[in-house]
Amino acid sequence: MNRFELSILGCGSAFPTLRHNPSAQALSHRDRVFLVDCGEGTQQHYRRQGLKLMRLQHIFISHLHGDHCLGLVGLISTLGLLDRGGEVIIHAVPDALRIFPPLFETFCQELPFEVRIEPFSPFKSATIYEDDTLTVKTLPLKHRIPAAGFLFEEKEAPRHLLGDMAEFYKIPHYRRAEIKAGADFVLPDGTVVPNSRLTRPAAPPVRYAYCSDTAYNEKLIPLIEGVDLLYHEATFGDEAVAMARHTLHSTARQAGLMARNARVKKLMIGHFSARYNDEETLLAEAREEFADTILAREGLRYSF
Repeated sequence: MNRFELSILGCGSAFPTLRHNPSAQALSHRDRVFLVDCGEGTQQHYRRQGLKLMRLQHIFISHLHGDHCLGLVGLISTLGLLDRGGEVIIHAVPDALRIFPPLFETFCQELPFEVRIEPFSPFKSATIYEDDTLTVKTLPLKHRIPAAGFLFEEKEAPRHLLGDMAEFYKIPHYRRAEIKAGADFVLPDGTVVPNSRLTRPAAPPVRYAYCSDTAYNEKLIPLIEGVDLLYHEATFGDEAVAMARHTLHSTARQAGLMARNARVKKLMIGHFSARYNDEETLLAEAREEFADTILAREGLRYSF
């Protein structure tokens, strides 16, 4: 069963084009929607994909380049028109505390909810969000300004209690939670029924890593190893490797190398430079290093 759905709202880089929107994506998990980056026009593309604004509470901003955050004020203003309560939490680098509150005060007056900015350090990996089923950790990136990616990771679920065994051994309902947690069951005569006979393992936790913007950085490998899906920037192709090095971005081939070295299950590349009218060349270069690679594109909804 799919537990995540990733909606690509924008996969272009800094220079505006008619083909791609600035960086933004929405990750749906159970009844929540998490927004990752918020370039210009994000709210329109969010609504165009049928995503529910009322389910959005947490926004993760990787860094403070405009193509990743200039849509934030407009989005908060629109959320205010919905007369929602509660709060919206923005996870961002500490400079966000200096930049955004004056803008919200000017353009988002009398909001019916609280906007709270939760700063994180972009220089170390740490848990910045946690609920009953999910954690989000930062991934230190290598870019021209402080930047972090994000690792969304499901918590390990309890084991599945086998219904026929529960009935056979007449396991009381009040004991079932502890058996799902791994306990054995003791019969009235003292016989121990091992947990392995009563349960089966739950599906492995699903993990998603977002890495944009960044130069190739091998320090990420142990943090993202084995993820189900890696989104990695691929701003340039092989012919522009010097430009990638100068701007601290990655080539498509380097994204493929990262996926291969981290033994991820699938790679999605994005953050394409405006110089490319067709990303098939970038896809081919990434696939030379990691075959199971796909292109991000606006409107794509990928379930895993």
